[in-house]
Amino acid sequence: MKVSLRNIGKKYEGREEFTLKDINLDIEDKDFCVILGPSGCGKTTLLRMIAGLNSITEGDLLFGEKRMNKVPSKDRDIAMVFQSYALYPHMTVYDNMAFSLAMRKEPKKLIHDRVMEAAEVLQIQEYLYSKPSDISGGQRQRVALGRAMVRKPAVFLMDEPLSNLDAKLREHMRVELVRLHKALGTTSIYVTHDQVEAMTMATKIVLMNEGVIQQAGIPDDFYNRPANIFVARFIGSPTMNIIHGSMDKGKFVAEHKLIKIKPSEADAKKLKDFEGKKVSVGIRPERFDSRGEYGDTFKAIVDTVEMLGKEKILYIKLENGSELVVSAPGHYEFKEGADHSFGFDLEAIHYFDSETGLRIN
Repeated sequence: MKVSLRNIGKKYEGREEFTLKDINLDIEDKDFCVILGPSGCGKTTLLRMIAGLNSITEGDLLFGEKRMNKVPSKDRDIAMVFQSYALYPHMTVYDNMAFSLAMRKEPKKLIHDRVMEAAEVLQIQEYLYSKPSDISGGQRQRVALGRAMVRKPAVFLMDEPLSNLDAKLREHMRVELVRLHKALGTTSIYVTHDQVEAMTMATKIVLMNEGVIQQAGIPDDFYNRPANIFVARFIGSPTMNIIHGSMDKGKFVAEHKLIKIKPSEADAKKLKDFEGKKVSVGIRPERFDSRGEYGDTFKAIVDTVEMLGKEKILYIKLENGSELVVSAPGHYEFKEGADHSFGFDLEAIHYFDSETGLRIN
């Protein structure tokens, strides 16, 4: 089922400003779409509007070609999985999974077949006659997924379903959810603040901030072609380094004058109109030349070294005290407190308009 949002806005009674503004988005049939963003950005409000739990102030919500704005939640052919699992504690796992079908007075054989099918996919057959309090958090999460699965909805909605799990189980469940999505072939819309979940699970990411979509697209674009400075800094850990400066005679010159970069030929063409204007450079920690052997090099003091095995994270300080973060191979040697030369991979530099924050190259 394709889900389309056309100029969607949300304004709560008694507030002057819109919580969500001008949301335009197409989620294709069988997409695994992750709505990502910091707390308070409006991602859960948007999910609840798609679910019919929150009203739509303006714009149109379409399932396929059908306008859904006024359609009650129970008639939208959706299933929602909540962060808190929302299981009935007095019921067995089987009864929890069967509940929605039983309420619709479906035949007992169909209910049993659907529950057993979902239990097999989720590998929870042995817990079917246990109570939620007798099974682990990961198993309860699978039950919540199973309860949604048995309805065979056109659209799955998930609101931070893994946030209550420990790190190892969260990693395992990410893989399981992707497998489950592929097996079911259903359109899935998943809300999270965790960029790792978004980058590893999504076929499409929608990054929001302050009620506005900042960028929508495939995960690779978010990392390698961020639309603006907010996206650039939100995606990636350690975060992208941003250096403010201006274009001077075809070169980027940092405000502190300690870093100068001659852009690549392709970037130079895009930067022609920015001569004498404020420009910000973005570079990911792993795209520095940590040996300082080529390009426009600069000197810095290695302040702190974090050893992570296959890589080292270097926190370096320039002469004026400003800091940058560099990722280097784990076998490279660096001494804390020592001077070191660093360079840039010119093909991996992102240029942004400092005034608008928007990408230039």
